[in-house]
Amino acid sequence: MISLATIIDGKALLETVLAAAVAGVGITLAASTAIYGFATFAEARTDGRFIAAGGAALLALVASLAFVGGIAVGLIVMVSG
Repeated sequence: MISLATIIDGKALLETVLAAAVAGVGITLAASTAIYGFATFAEARTDGRFIAAGGAALLALVASLAFVGGIAVGLIVMVSG
């Protein structure tokens, strides 16, 4: 009888599950933070709070770059693997 240990590499499976979970949460957090920043920017700009609008725009920009960077890294890892 074949043991499961020879069919399934538990360590590789665990690493894959953990990496997918971390990437999924990180990408979701970056995207939602970017959306929050853009929405806050629009509201602050409409209310005439220009310093707050600038901070929100910076937050939206940084979160958008993190989101795009995370997607790019994921694509590079998938293509090179």
